Amino acid sequence: MMVLNLCRLVVVPFATGPEASIAELTDFICAAQLSREADVYLPDDDLKPRYNGVSKIKKRKFFDICKKKNDPETETIRLPNPMIGFGVPSLQHESVNRSLPNSAIGAPFFYYENVALAPKGVWDTISRFLNDIEPEFVDSKYFCATARKRGYVQNLPVQNRFPLVPLPPLTIQQAFPLSRKWWPQWDAREKLNCIRTAIGSAKLTERIRSALERFDGDPPTSVQKSILDECRKWNLVWVGRNKVAPLEPDEMEMLLGFPKNHTRGGGISRTDRYKSLGNSFQVDTVAYHLSVLKDMFPGGINLLSLFSGIGGAEVALHRLGIKLKNVVSVEKSKVNRDIVRSWWEQTNQTGNLIDFDDVQALDGERLEEVISYVGGFDLVIGGRPCNTLAGSNRVSRDGLEGKESSLLYDYFRILDLVKSIMHRPA
Repeated sequence: MMVLNLCRLVVVPFATGPEASIAELTDFICAAQLSREADVYLPDDDLKPRYNGVSKIKKRKFFDICKKKNDPETETIRLPNPMIGFGVPSLQHESVNRSLPNSAIGAPFFYYENVALAPKGVWDTISRFLNDIEPEFVDSKYFCATARKRGYVQNLPVQNRFPLVPLPPLTIQQAFPLSRKWWPQWDAREKLNCIRTAIGSAKLTERIRSALERFDGDPPTSVQKSILDECRKWNLVWVGRNKVAPLEPDEMEMLLGFPKNHTRGGGISRTDRYKSLGNSFQVDTVAYHLSVLKDMFPGGINLLSLFSGIGGAEVALHRLGIKLKNVVSVEKSKVNRDIVRSWWEQTNQTGNLIDFDDVQALDGERLEEVISYVGGFDLVIGGRPCNTLAGSNRVSRDGLEGKESSLLYDYFRILDLVKSIMHRPA
């Protein structure tokens, strides 16, 4: 095994998309600053964008941008209901007919994830920059006990997918059987909402306990509703009589499909664990989509992983039994890089892990060097649910101008460079 750490290089100009400039993409998706993390509250049958707490001026600004950049009347991509994409293990379509443009067929395969509930027109633009492939929208509640509404643009085959085994728990009670005795009848939740980077405070859980202890039996309906709203918002679970608590990091790991203690140790703080897990892939969902690669690459795979956090793609491929021959990982967070490196060593990987701490280091020259070294990439995977795009961060939301969501540009840029280099005549 060889672990390399490559230094930074100077960035080169962005590559342009097939029909529009990066500047156009910037202006357009920047409207994401006005959305919120709707995963937390949005039921399956409510697919309308909401703007709670957003000023009328900001609303007008958002709709003006949408009107200029992507006429709502001509928007083509809508969120489906149910959100099962081309099928989930418990509910698969009998037949899937999907045609891809010639430019998107074959290696390198690509797979890009982002939050499903982005502002109007955002997914049309993302799709256009990725060969006009329509996103596949999937809610991870069909794979585990927590919701996670995400969109995936990818050129992988969609037939003959299979799930990871053993199947993960699909309900709260299955995931946390010890909570059953404390779970009040009036809390009918079967699934948790989207796992976030923040958790409910000790003051909140104490207020809930105090409110419930005022009553001998079940509290009034109004009190039940108020408590349930907080439980849904913060994913609180019942751990004792009148006692609720936020999820522990190891419980989040289990729900998201990571091995136990994946984010523990190495001086990583509890706060960093929550942040890293909240910004990760749901492994079972991603593995279901990537499962088609197992028969295609029996000898293993070369992976380019772009800012995908704590290694959700790598874990998914490993759990599928797909050998990781070479992994080039780009992740600016040292915490996340340390987590991936620790997992790599703990699982006795025999391939090469090459990591970059700066996505700007991957210019054309450095990519040519890396591709020459590993022999080309079979899969380019990337994307992360960013607060600046999802809108749950009320303080520093700044659309694609933000430190995190601006990485969207780099995914398009690097994918185009990889294709160009790999398809260049020898």
